[in-house]
Order: sequence, then C-alpha cells, then structure tokens
Amino acid sequence: MIRDNNRFSRLFDGFNYAFLTIFALLCLAPMVHIFAVSLSGRAPATAGFVSFWPIDFTLENYEEVMGSRTFLRSFIISVVRVLTGTSLNITVIILTAYPLSKTPRVFKGRGVFIWFFVFAMLFNGGLIPTFLVVRSLGLLNTLGSLVLPNALPIFSMILMMNFFRGVPKELEESAVIDGASHWRVLWHIYIPLSLPAIATLTLLSAVNHWNAWFDALIYMTDVANYPMQTFLRTIVVELDLTNVGIDPRDLQRLSDRAIRGAQIIVATVPILVVYPFLQRYFISGIRLGAVKE
Repeated sequence: MIRDNNRFSRLFDGFNYAFLTIFALLCLAPMVHIFAVSLSGRAPATAGFVSFWPIDFTLENYEEVMGSRTFLRSFIISVVRVLTGTSLNITVIILTAYPLSKTPRVFKGRGVFIWFFVFAMLFNGGLIPTFLVVRSLGLLNTLGSLVLPNALPIFSMILMMNFFRGVPKELEESAVIDGASHWRVLWHIYIPLSLPAIATLTLLSAVNHWNAWFDALIYMTDVANYPMQTFLRTIVVELDLTNVGIDPRDLQRLSDRAIRGAQIIVATVPILVVYPFLQRYFISGIRLGAVKE
C-alpha cells in the first residue's frame, strides 16, 4: 500500500513539474520572441519571419535606441520617478502604520482612522475629481503629479501595520523604560525588525511606479515629460513614431518593429535586475504581515 502511495506521489509530482515547466515556457515565449526580433535585421523582422531565434543578427537596433535622446530622457524620468515615488511611499507607509499598530488604549480613536483608510481604499475620488485637484495644485507636467496622488498605498500600509503589530511588545516597553521616544523606538526597533516587510513593499512600489503609464497620459500634456512606459505605449500601441527621436533615414535600414522590440527589452531589464535581490524577502514579508488579530 505504501509502495502504491509512493508511486502515485511520484507520478503526481512529475505531472506538476511538467505542467509548471510548460506553463513557464509559455509565459517566457513572448519575451523571447521580442528579444529575437530586437536582434534581427530589417527584412526578416518586418516580414514577420522571426520566431524565437534572431535572423540576420545585428545590434544596430540597440545602438539606435540607446542613441535616441527622446528614449533616454523618458528612461531617466522613469528612474527618477521610481526612486522618488518609492522613497515617498515607504516613508509615508511607515509613518502611518506605526501609530495605527498601537492598541486603542495607547492611540485613542485608532478605529476611526482604520475605517477611514479602508473606506478610501475601497472608494476612491474618481478620475475627474483627482485630475481637477492635481490641476488646481499646479502639478500638471511635473513629477509631483506622478508620485503625490498615490503617496500612500493603503493596502501596503495595512500589511506594514500588521507586521508592526507582530513585533514583541516587550522590546518597546524596555526601550520606553530606558527613556526612548517613539521616534527612537521606531528607528531602532521596528524598522530593523521589519526589513523583510519593507523590502517586499519596496519591490511592490518600485514595480508599480516603473510599469505605470496611464497617469502620465492624463497629467502630462508635453510628450517630452512622458516616462518610459507611457512613451512606449505611444509607439507600440498607437504605432506613433513621430516622437521616437530616431532619424527617419535610419528606418530605411532598420525595422521599426525591431526598434520597438529593443525598447521593450531595455525597459524590462531594470526590474529583472532588481527583483532577484529582493525576491527572498517577498514571501516572508507578505506572510508575516498578512494576518493579525
């Protein structure tokens, strides 16, 4: 009987591994195809002959992309947005989650603030009212319009709050007895113990800012201020090559399809580089901050 169970278990594991491997390959296939197109010559890329291996291998597409001032400008704007927006998100999340992690005895009115944030998470102000507020504050065509409206991701704040609630109270009590203030307790106890959660939320925030494109489409009236994802949308979805910043004469020897592929690959690389360093914190951070009484 045990032998049959072991045989069935091995068969089941083999089926799972095979299924997940095939599923992973299907997920990677579009990216591999785009990468192959970006390394292919003009004729095979334009004709659609490239599948998963470059034809007429060339690096001219990447040389053209990296030499485009418009693309490099949008890339720099995206990098600045990620650094500024992620730093602002994590700072506001920590400063909001810390007081809300206290008991009602310590922070009177805590329940009112909790319900306020939950309501704001479920029901936002809407696109038009948000645009009117951003315009009235003079934030159109500025970096502030991309980072300030989402300065506090409420769901991330709730995760951090629950993580803070799991920190042993004895550590805080001993620090308070020694005369430590709330700022000192937060900086020297809560933040060092919450690095997995902070790393997880940093990753989520960075990916969100890097991939965001719709807000810039609304708040940026000048194409020169587009971050990279919004810039890519104008040339990939709308097929608008007027603002690409590439000499039209170069398109006679290069494929616009291959150039777009090279731009997509360049836009994807930064997240692929950062993600492995934070991945080990991801599962533990979400799990430890997910459920608290």
